[in-house]
Amino acid sequence: MGEFFDVLVVGAGISGIGAGYHLQDKCPDRSYAILEARDSPGGTWDLFRYPGVRSDSDMHTLGYAFHPWRGEKAIADGESILQYLNDTARKFGIDKHIRTGERVTRADWSTQEAVWRVTVTRSDGGERQYCCRFLFLCTGYYRYDRGYMPDFAGREDFAGRIVHPQFWTEDIDWTGKRVIVIGSGATAVTLVPALAEKAAHVTMLQRSPSYMVARPSRDAVSNRLHRLLPASAASGLVRWKNVLLQQFFFNLARRRPEKVKQRLIAMVQDELGPEYDTATHFTPRYNPWDERLCLVSDADLFTAIRQGRASVATGTIDCFTREGIRLTSGEELPADLVVTATGLEMQLASGMALSRDGEPIDLSQSVAYKGLMYSDVPNLASSFGYTNASWTLKVDLSCAYVCRLLNAMKARGMRQVTPRVDAPVEETPLLDFSSGYIKRGLGQFPRQGHRDPWRVNQNYVRDLLTLRYGRIDREMVFSNPVEKRGKVA
Repeated sequence: MGEFFDVLVVGAGISGIGAGYHLQDKCPDRSYAILEARDSPGGTWDLFRYPGVRSDSDMHTLGYAFHPWRGEKAIADGESILQYLNDTARKFGIDKHIRTGERVTRADWSTQEAVWRVTVTRSDGGERQYCCRFLFLCTGYYRYDRGYMPDFAGREDFAGRIVHPQFWTEDIDWTGKRVIVIGSGATAVTLVPALAEKAAHVTMLQRSPSYMVARPSRDAVSNRLHRLLPASAASGLVRWKNVLLQQFFFNLARRRPEKVKQRLIAMVQDELGPEYDTATHFTPRYNPWDERLCLVSDADLFTAIRQGRASVATGTIDCFTREGIRLTSGEELPADLVVTATGLEMQLASGMALSRDGEPIDLSQSVAYKGLMYSDVPNLASSFGYTNASWTLKVDLSCAYVCRLLNAMKARGMRQVTPRVDAPVEETPLLDFSSGYIKRGLGQFPRQGHRDPWRVNQNYVRDLLTLRYGRIDREMVFSNPVEKRGKVA
């Protein structure tokens, strides 16, 4: 059968480490292991090594509630975040449960035994088998082995180097070079000012603008509260301050999009001066929060533009040339290095093959239950964070809910728990964001319903009430496999 655990967690990033803590805290009698495909934990923060990589959420909400962030900066660099995750895993003994170099390739649910049979491919080429009662996927939502790269014409003609930031290596040298960063999302916004410190010039080339907002890397309120109050009280207050402010702004953007749009653009104009062409370069075609806002820490991007070390070009790429990139307008942008910050490639469940009694399970045909489980799929949950707030806020709630579910199963003497739609639901896409990477990959994800518990809330307060205090058995079937006429029912 393979080595047995009560719970197998897949992925050792923010979600997986959080799952380990909650399992130890709320289900101490349950055995668990965390399987990580890479050779070290940390997830996104171990993978991304490009210059300037940093959080696009404040660390008081991106950090764990059970281990509050203590750093001076609320907007932290990637190295500091990775150190925080590793410190958290060591402090709570979670690191002893992490098995690196083990990629889950398939999992088959055995109805008769009420277990998942999990197959792992090791980094040394071997295979290993596990069994578990509950499978908790903490794998994120994008591929680690491939980023999105459009098929640009003439790429082979370019004399310089083309790199994707997801696969940045230490040998990449941009000192004194002309650099083009293709994209205008969170990755581009962090890359451009970092590269501009040593490059001859950096051009951010975008097909269309994104909303950007400058924010200090240090939270003055947080730092003051931590001087005046005990650490736990200060951290709790700051976390709720940031949650409520973010939710207020998101709701305001939904209710009064034009007013928020004008204010965001005016703030950029104030940063760049009255003569700057914000209408072309910083006025998006969509409403605020139809895509995630880009956070400009300490206004560093705007500073680089004001000082002439960076610039923005808005247009459509015609082709690469030997010397750079030609736009459809005829304008040519010279470059020695091109960085394609063109986005992620979405992937559900890390691409593993799921089945039930040998029959394939297609999660895209299911309906999401409370944003973390799947209709008609037993003993399986995923940790999927917010698109309009910090990822970790939803992670904490999801992990705690899985523990509630495990304890309810034990209390009722049940080995199997399955979300079941017991009344019609109108199905809609899982996410309502218009970002390109979401549109490209949304078809492989489940749908959501128009009503609870099948609706995916992008609201921390509502999820707090639902996941922590709501009914555990609403449209959830608790059962034990029983023999009927020689078959398992």
